Amino acid sequence: MVEFLFLDLDDTILDFRKAETVALSKTLTDFGISYTKDNLRTYSDINKAHWERLERKEITRAELQVSRFVTFLSAIGADVPGEVVARAYEENLSHGHYFLPGAKEALDVLRGRYRMFLLSNGNAKVQDGRLASAGILPYFENLFISERVGADKPSREFFDRCTARIPGYAPEKALMVGDSLTSDILGGKNAGISTCWVNPKKKAAGNIRPDYEICSLADLPGLLEGI
Repeated sequence: MVEFLFLDLDDTILDFRKAETVALSKTLTDFGISYTKDNLRTYSDINKAHWERLERKEITRAELQVSRFVTFLSAIGADVPGEVVARAYEENLSHGHYFLPGAKEALDVLRGRYRMFLLSNGNAKVQDGRLASAGILPYFENLFISERVGADKPSREFFDRCTARIPGYAPEKALMVGDSLTSDILGGKNAGISTCWVNPKKKAAGNIRPDYEICSLADLPGLLEGI
């Protein structure tokens, strides 16, 4: 039986892709750079690659936040300082929120039935703003953002630091739920807990295999009833 429910935030509860699109569009426009689908795709690919490097501990968080924009602006031929654009983007991203379909309703059902915790690798300032806007912090017993924890998913160290702050924690009663195989699912496995992959596009899992799989957070209450 699951008692401790660990939930990722971006693309599990909140629609990060939409937030990213809105924030990047505003940022580029403010700097006089054309916002196009090609530019968005280029940034998304570069951003994803940088986050994967962070997960592998090849770069630091501070390096990621600036380097992704330096690389992106170079790729599209824009002569604008990457550090300045990075600060503007993070400010824009910290405002507003967009729930994924059924996510808020699922949280309403789960609230009070499980001890719920948010686990995020996102920028602390950005996540603080988005969570305040979404109004869901009261649903959770604690919020663990890697920048404040001092370690990142999927490391065992991250989970150990989080669970050390959870009274009565029992790993055999925990479930990690998230959309990222390399961050959430691998992280849960590293921590020795069960995992549930949020996989709306029904992608193949590859070498990182979750214990459970759902299409959206809306499916989680039903899944938990059968565990």
